[in-house]
Amino acid sequence: MQESPKLTPRQQQILDLVQRAIERTGAPPTRAEIAAEFGFRSANAAEEHLQALARKGVIELLVGTARGIRLKSDTLRALHLSRNRQLSLPLPGIAQLSLPLVGRVAAGSPILAQEHIDQTYVLEASMFPRRPDYLLKVRGMSMQGAGIIDGDLLAVQKTREAKNGQIVVARLDDEVTVKRFKRSGSRIELLPENPEFEPIVVSGGRDGASHEFAIEGLAVGLIRNNMML
Repeated sequence: MQESPKLTPRQQQILDLVQRAIERTGAPPTRAEIAAEFGFRSANAAEEHLQALARKGVIELLVGTARGIRLKSDTLRALHLSRNRQLSLPLPGIAQLSLPLVGRVAAGSPILAQEHIDQTYVLEASMFPRRPDYLLKVRGMSMQGAGIIDGDLLAVQKTREAKNGQIVVARLDDEVTVKRFKRSGSRIELLPENPEFEPIVVSGGRDGASHEFAIEGLAVGLIRNNMML
C-alpha cells in the first residue's frame, strides 16, 4: 500500500485548496488565487510551494497555463487511503468505476447514445473528487488556460445545473462544447480559457440572438490521454 507523501502543513493546505477548487469548479486555482487565499505577497510564493509539491511527486505542473496544476492519480489514491484507513477493506470492486468514453457527438442525439461510445475505461473512484458518469474526449484548445487541451479525457458528472465559474459540458445548437459557465441575470455566456477564442453569448446578447442550449454535465476531473495508452 502506497503511503501518503510527507508534506509540510502549508503544503498540505495548498494541496487541499487545489483539490477543493477542482471539486467546486472543475479546474485548479491560479497562482494568484492561491496567493490571495493564504495572504502571500506575490504569486511567486505560491509558485515556490507548488514547485515543492511537484518535487515530492504529488502534483504535475504544466508550463504555459495559468491553471496548469494536475493532481497525480497515485497522489489521489494515497490521500484517499490515508484519510479512510478505517474503511480500507479488501473490496477492490467497490472503488472502481466503469466509465464510457464519448467521442464525437452527432448533432441532436443524446450524448451517451451507443454510437458515440468509443470504449470503456475501468478507473479507481478515488481518482476523482466527485463521481463522474462518463469521459468526454476534448477537441480543440479553447480551454488551454484551464489545463484542458486537445485529446484530453474530461471526467464529467451528469447534471442540468451549474454555478458561475464551473467548467461545463454544454449542448449549443448542434454541437457539444466545454467552456466555463457564467450567468448574469438573463444573460448566459460560455467562456473559453484561451485569448484566441471569443466568449459565446448563449442568451441576452445585444443582438437579441439566442441559441438552443442545455447543460449536459460538470467537469470533475481530467486525464491526459497519452497517459492511458
